Amino acid sequence: MLKKFTSVRFILSILLVLSIAFAAYSIYYKVEYWGFNFAPKQNSDVWTIEAHISFEPNGEPIKVSLTTPQNSSAYKVLEENVVASGYKIKKNGTRMVLTAPAQENPQDIYYRVMLFDNIDTRGKTKAPRPPKPQAPVMEEQRLAAAKQILAIAAKLPGDSVSQVIRLLNQVPPEATVQSYLPLKKTQAEMASQLRDLLAIKEIPTRVVRGFRLEENKKSFNPDLMLEAYIDNQWKIYDIKTGDKGLPENFVVFQRGGTSLIDVEGGDNSSIKFSVIKSVTSSISLAGRRAKLAGQKSRFDYSIYSLPLAEQNTLKWLAIFPLAILVIVLMRNVVGLQTMGTFTPMLLSMALVKTGFWPGIICFGVIIGIGLVMRFVLSKLNLLLVPRISSVVIFVIIIMQMLTVAGYKMHFDIGQSAVFFPIIIMAWIIERASITWEEDGAVNAGKEVFYSIVVAIVVYVIIRDEYIRHIMYAFNELNLVILVIVMLLGTYTGYRLTELKRFRPLVKG
Repeated sequence: MLKKFTSVRFILSILLVLSIAFAAYSIYYKVEYWGFNFAPKQNSDVWTIEAHISFEPNGEPIKVSLTTPQNSSAYKVLEENVVASGYKIKKNGTRMVLTAPAQENPQDIYYRVMLFDNIDTRGKTKAPRPPKPQAPVMEEQRLAAAKQILAIAAKLPGDSVSQVIRLLNQVPPEATVQSYLPLKKTQAEMASQLRDLLAIKEIPTRVVRGFRLEENKKSFNPDLMLEAYIDNQWKIYDIKTGDKGLPENFVVFQRGGTSLIDVEGGDNSSIKFSVIKSVTSSISLAGRRAKLAGQKSRFDYSIYSLPLAEQNTLKWLAIFPLAILVIVLMRNVVGLQTMGTFTPMLLSMALVKTGFWPGIICFGVIIGIGLVMRFVLSKLNLLLVPRISSVVIFVIIIMQMLTVAGYKMHFDIGQSAVFFPIIIMAWIIERASITWEEDGAVNAGKEVFYSIVVAIVVYVIIRDEYIRHIMYAFNELNLVILVIVMLLGTYTGYRLTELKRFRPLVKG
């Protein structure tokens, strides 16, 4: 009796009950007191934007001025804060001003703002008419080309501003446009040329800096848009397409000619942004709620207090234990023989990057050609390490050929090859060829087929936004999964695929 209570399975069963109880309490606590939600998308999206400012001091007193988003009919500022040790912080209208004495070490400043969407204004803002724009100073030949561009644009659909933008982005470009614009035009150059052309038509314009709020974006530069004063309103335009109206989930950081960031007392300044929504937005709100509930210290030592870039990475790691559980079930309970234990999980991650069908086709092509190459190498009687190394090189060559062919033929499937793990592909080819030699082509084909089947099942799970959200927001579920996996390690019964094989013994 004592042996029964001290058995591994009994102890693990007790741990499973305790882990479920702990997870249930933790989930209840997060939902009740931190405001977490089981759905990744809430009725009112809350976005957390983090700006990382870095520069090198030059020995003079430091003054950093950053343009910040303001309350508007499109977005409301819920909360903003700055992490800058040793700096004095002052909000001056639309700008956040930070000052500090001369410093020696490289400086890092973090500005974080939380926004929530109110209504879609379509990028239209009523305002009194601004002053008439000054006509640009141009050479006579360039001015003639500008007027010719405006005449050609007038024949295109849309209003005056959309016509000019669409003409400048036309592919292939008009001969006049090609001579007017630089060969490699940046967003800033495009906006400048648009403003000059519209100034000739006496249309007031101003540059808008902002960016589209998309989950898991990090370290990207703001996009430029153009606002033009038409019909007593400022209307915003996409300088790439000419589409009118504020894009969905686009937040404006700055309007007009004021720079986004000014740094005095430092050189080589740069600013990068990270954006996250849904669970991180809830977490940002949770920090405030935890503070009100007197539980701020508990929140500060959770993964949700990390910088956004790290949280974006951990979001993917949080789904791995569930994928591992699926693979253990498929191998130990169902009885599918795969090419290694975690090869299907790596393949499923590659499918997330490539897309399902492009990934499956690329995988089949690489494995097929690789097996042929491995068959040729087996005739040379090479040693193990050189043979596997040769297979790796073959895989790299195949990936390069598929990628180049896909690019030249505008075939996305070929370009997906670069997302497959090179070493894993080489190992699968080596393992399949050995199985082929020892157990026959049928068994080798079964292992490859079952690996793909398990990878597809894992792919369906990890690409689901709801599952990823739940596994990250309520990461205590990973503890439950850990105990379940350990319990499955004590399973010694028949696998499902073996029931048919041993059916005569059951009847006997």
